[in-house]
Amino acid sequence: MIVVVPGGGPFANAVRNFDNTYGVSPAAAHWMAVLAMDQYAHVLADRIPGAVLVEEAGAVFDQVAAGTPAVLAPSRWMRAANVLPQSWEVTSDSIAAFVAGALDAEHLILIKPATDSTDPVDPHFETALPYGMSYSILGCDRIEELRRRLTG
Repeated sequence: MIVVVPGGGPFANAVRNFDNTYGVSPAAAHWMAVLAMDQYAHVLADRIPGAVLVEEAGAVFDQVAAGTPAVLAPSRWMRAANVLPQSWEVTSDSIAAFVAGALDAEHLILIKPATDSTDPVDPHFETALPYGMSYSILGCDRIEELRRRLTG
């Protein structure tokens, strides 16, 4: 099962810059950043061969059952669930952990720009990660290694 939960990438950075310059409430910044994840989901669905963009949990299950990689645009699901704190302490890391738990995934792989950070995940991640779920962090420079393991 492959479900991609994107980060916000440059779209979330635009939200951060806007927030730093003009200021918005933590809740507004949170939801704007979640919408940024939707934008990046469109990019990834366009670039991952065979992937399908999905917006709701049921559609994720349909794609997984069909053996198709699903790229989740999470804003609708997150808005409906509304279980995570609305602050910059919750990023796509925590959202991916929540989604992995909701999908009863066996393992979560976070793909990060760099793996040498002292705080590789957001402050809420350990709370959002379901008890006992394993996870790993993979630098984006090792994405080919992941592709080989998944298709191998």
